[in-house]
Amino acid sequence: MADAENSDYVVVDRVTKRFGEEMVLKETTMTMKRGKVYGIVGNNGSGKTVLMKCICGFLPVTSGSICVGQKYIGRDTDFPESLGLIIETPGFLTEYTGRKNLEILADLKRKVSGKGIRECLQKVGLDPDLKKPVSKYSLGMRQRLGIAQAIMEDPDLLILDEPFNGLDKHGVEEIRKILLELKKEGTGILLASHNAEDIRILCDRVFEMDGGILRERGTAQ
Repeated sequence: MADAENSDYVVVDRVTKRFGEEMVLKETTMTMKRGKVYGIVGNNGSGKTVLMKCICGFLPVTSGSICVGQKYIGRDTDFPESLGLIIETPGFLTEYTGRKNLEILADLKRKVSGKGIRECLQKVGLDPDLKKPVSKYSLGMRQRLGIAQAIMEDPDLLILDEPFNGLDKHGVEEIRKILLELKKEGTGILLASHNAEDIRILCDRVFEMDGGILRERGTAQ
């Protein structure tokens, strides 16, 4: 764990992202270690989600580089190897149950057992034996299922864009506890939230995105 804590797990180096003539990220630089929570705040359209998608490998950078776990995204690998994420609304096969959705996703990498899926659903406050299809889930239940999907394979890096959407106060408190536990276990977490309380409670470092420019705001505590 000492090596993981002392070395940078994510290195975003002078990243620029353009869509045509529009520059959405401007010379963006940041680093992340495992076992820490990093917050990004900023208005809608400021570039937060675009940065997250670039780190995930979903969008190619225009210039600069992103390195995750000592592998350059887009050169050494298309996507980070050990990644859990929520970006925008989690997408599921709505005719199936929540557990069936996770089982289908788990079959892709075979990193998590059926028992592990059950435990993960219970951890986020969902009944693994619930027969209701996802189409009948409330927004909060879908969000809990999205969080279960993001954490079920015990990733080294979690990227969470507004993960508390749709959750009531109790649900928010439950998920905050889970994220703090994952932090203790050595997971690196990048979190975007419009809720100042989420940022204050969870984050070790806070960055602000404004017009595609990322600046560190200081510690959240």
